[in-house]
Amino acid sequence: AVPYISVINGPLKPGKSFIIRGVVNPTNPYRMEFNFRHRYGIAFHFNPRFDKNRVVCNTWYGTWGKEEYPAGMPFKAGQPFEVYIYCTDSVYNVSVNGQQMCNYNHRFMELKNIDVLDVCGDLQVISVEV
Repeated sequence: AVPYISVINGPLKPGKSFIIRGVVNPTNPYRMEFNFRHRYGIAFHFNPRFDKNRVVCNTWYGTWGKEEYPAGMPFKAGQPFEVYIYCTDSVYNVSVNGQQMCNYNHRFMELKNIDVLDVCGDLQVISVEV
């Protein structure tokens, strides 16, 4: 069900990974969001935008930072997907359907304070593995 909200078990730290499997809604999907949250904002916002045919990555800490645009748009209406997010000491490494998508540099460095993963938008969540 969407939205999917989960408290991250234990602190987020280098070496922790997340696998989110789902299906994009088949009719006119607009946007999806994968957010790693902390008390004061969003440390990592991974945001496929069907209306723009691109993915946006960003951080919210009182205000949005500078948007980053990884190459490609691997999500398609009605199609299943697997998003793999691996946290290192410096980046979130993101792969979609087994293909490297981006390395997003940590802007919010207090990883231990990142305690919620939420997934929302035009998709159905099938499973989340932590």
